[in-house]
Amino acid sequence: MAHSLSPECTPLKHAYDSCFNSWFEGYLEPAIANSQKLSEGQRNEYAKRKAEEFEQNCGAVWGKYKECVQKALKDRGLDELLEQARQDISRLCVKRSVGTYVD
Repeated sequence: MAHSLSPECTPLKHAYDSCFNSWFEGYLEPAIANSQKLSEGQRNEYAKRKAEEFEQNCGAVWGKYKECVQKALKDRGLDELLEQARQDISRLCVKRSVGTYVD
């Protein structure tokens, strides 16, 4: 597995990656196998149950990992650059949605 942005975040990253991969495998296989058999309402209910399962199983470790990475970004002064990039992307998306040419 890859390392995180900060060494102190790496154990949390590995824990989250492991949890997510396990959950996703359990989500994807039945979803694909039953995609043609289930109604849209049944698929939506399945997705809702799996989202709740994800939050129950992986939500806490995701929250801890996210906090760790956000702290590492701030400690390195990257949080401001990230926020600026988000604002730039947002402006580009708005310009494109109203038909303004953006190069």
